[in-house]
Formats: sequence, C-alpha cells, structure tokens
Amino acid sequence: MAVEVVVPNVGESVTEGVIASWLKKPGDWIDRDETVLELETDKVTMEIPAPSSGVLGAHKFEEGDTVEVGAAVAEIDESAEKPASAETPSAPATTEPAGSPSKPEPAPSPAPAPSPAPSTEINATPLAKKIAAERGIDLGSIVGTGAGGRVREHDVLASLQTGGAAAPQAGQPIQTRAKHLERMSPMRQKIASRLVEAQHAAAMLTTFNECDMTAVMELRKAYKEEFTTKHGIGLGFMSFFVKAVVRGLQAQPSINSYIVEDEKGKPALEMHDYCDIAVAVSSPKGLVVPVLRSAETLSFAEIEAGIKDLAIRARDGKITLEEMTGGTFTITNGGIFGSLNSTPILNAPQSGILGMHAIKKRPVEDPANPGQVVIRPMMYLALSYDHRVVDGAGAVQFLVAVKEAIEDPHRLLLGL
Repeated sequence: MAVEVVVPNVGESVTEGVIASWLKKPGDWIDRDETVLELETDKVTMEIPAPSSGVLGAHKFEEGDTVEVGAAVAEIDESAEKPASAETPSAPATTEPAGSPSKPEPAPSPAPAPSPAPSTEINATPLAKKIAAERGIDLGSIVGTGAGGRVREHDVLASLQTGGAAAPQAGQPIQTRAKHLERMSPMRQKIASRLVEAQHAAAMLTTFNECDMTAVMELRKAYKEEFTTKHGIGLGFMSFFVKAVVRGLQAQPSINSYIVEDEKGKPALEMHDYCDIAVAVSSPKGLVVPVLRSAETLSFAEIEAGIKDLAIRARDGKITLEEMTGGTFTITNGGIFGSLNSTPILNAPQSGILGMHAIKKRPVEDPANPGQVVIRPMMYLALSYDHRVVDGAGAVQFLVAVKEAIEDPHRLLLGL
C-alpha cells in the first residue's frame, strides 16, 4: 500500500512553498517521522516528515519547484520489506573475510576507489554545485550549513568572499566580472514585500536619542558571574532593553497598538494590554523576528533564556510560524554588526520598532558635574513609528522612557 507524502498546512497565510532539498532519494528506506525533504515558505523553512515507514517512490517535484499546500510530492510503499542494510547501517564497515581483521600489507587494493570523492558525490544543492563549477571551487573544502551538512549556495558564496576560489590552471584564461542568477527564497521575497508595504502603507517617521551605557555595563559587570551561576544563562544587554521597552510601552500604550478595521469596516486601534516583543535575529535565510510573549511578566533570566533559545533555533531553521506572528513591538540590534545609526523599518502591522546600535566611547557632558566633559560608552537609539497612530510627542516620550531606564536601571528593578 502506498501512502502519500503531502505538504502540510502550516498557517492560514501560507499557501505554497519551494522544495529546498530532498533528503531522501527514490528507493531509499525511510522510517516513520524521518525527514523526507525541506520546504521553504515565505515565513519559515520546515522539515516534512514521513507519514509512515517504507520505501520512497519517485519524486514528483524537483528541488526549486514551487508546490501548493496539500500537494502530494512523493509516495511511500508501506508493503516493501526493510532491507538488511537499513537495519544495520554500520555493517559495510566490516566487509573483509573473517580471519583477516587487518590488511596484511598496504599494497594492492582489490577494489581501488577514487581518493577524493568527485563533486557529484558531495552532499550539495544543484545551485551550489553550479556556482562551485563556474568559480572553480572545491566543494569538498566547504562546510555545509544545511540539514545533514548539505552545502548550500550561500555556503559557496561565503567561501568566495573569504578567498576560497581556486587558482586558475596554467593556460586557462582568468575569469573576471562573472555574474550569476540566484533564486530569491520565498522568505526573502516576503521580507522584501513587507518592507515595501510598510513604507507605502504607514506614515513612518524616526526619532533619535542617545543613552549612556555606563550604569548598565557596571551592573552587568558586577553581577554577571553570579547571574550565570544562579540562572545558567549569561546576562546580556538585551534583557535590559526589553524591560526598558516594556516600561515605555506601558507609558505610551498607543505605540503598542495596531490599526485594524472595526465591524463596520472603519479604521480602529487594537490596543494590547500585554507586550509581545519581537526580537530581530539573523538566520541563514535572512532576518527573522520571533516573539517573546508577555514580556512584561518575564524576569531578566527568562528574557535572556528566551532570546538565546530563539536565536539558536533561528540559526538552525527550527523557528515555527506561530513563534513569528503576533508581536506588538519590535527590537532590532544593528549594533552587533557594527551599525552606528540607522532608521529601522516598521514590522507591519506594528506601530513602532526600536533600533539599537553599536556602543562607542564619546565625549559627553558629565550629568553629575555640569560643564565637565567625560568619556562615556554611548549608544544611539532610533524609534521608527507610525505617525497615524503615534504623535511626535508620544514617540519622543517613549524613547526618553527607554533612555531613563537604561541610564538608571534601578528604575527597572523598582518598577519606576
């Protein structure tokens, strides 16, 4: 009996996806719940498991093909018997006759095999192989970031940027000004459309301020080791900013709202009594914004643990669609990449996004001694907001509330 491998429904807004890679070939034995293929949607990359055990039939779609939700992409023959090789995968390691546990001498090998595996044998996507062939790159020297160590196109391009291209052979012309087409992933397409939509649909403005990081840095330095020992997680800056943002949102609740339509189709504000903070994290597929639910109820340790978990799973492509929806405000930290200042774009339908930036020592006036100049670790903060929802005064007051909490973190501990 044949059972279909079907693209599952992963959310109301997801209707199709692109087959990123087949992890099993036709004729392979596959166990129930073992991953058959990876599917890229405009929101997440997900693994499609086998609905039952058996032998995988022919692929009905190729890598790079777009498939709709509910489509059958392959079949599994449940009636097939499990081959002995599938039950004892380590058996081929002892193929020599009994009584000859080791080779008597390193001489003639009865079945010579090519020493380095040819590029066609390397676990890589078709596009990765194509780019490597065009640029003269040895795929065997590249560490893949895909499932099972699979080499992807961005791994090859990263190798190029770090000088991984092979030197041209004698007599071969030096190739210059090369170019190639790279498919834009569904997630990147969705990011692009949402960013353009946010700029066209919202009356977006950005206000700036700066904060002195001295107090937070001293507090973190004083308690970092004790915090890690007690909670098993490092104390970073993000937990302070999440707490500071919650303080600002509670003081300026309009920034924590959406523009929606009421029952008569008229514009209305959906106000939120909770703070679901989306934190932008980098992944191999692009920037994703998983959400910390009810951040106003979380401790510093819970915030740090939550962000670390989301970042690791984003890097590994394990973030679910549900974890990236429903945020009421976003924080993005361009400072980890060295950005000194920026104007972040709204994450629709949210009404505000806070941009953190690199910490730089600069001369500023000493608040404790007016007129005196001191060198302090400073960070520029940027708040982009939807002016249809938030007045300029409210936006400035929100950013001042964040600044005050960072410069005097005791306010966060005392709930002031």
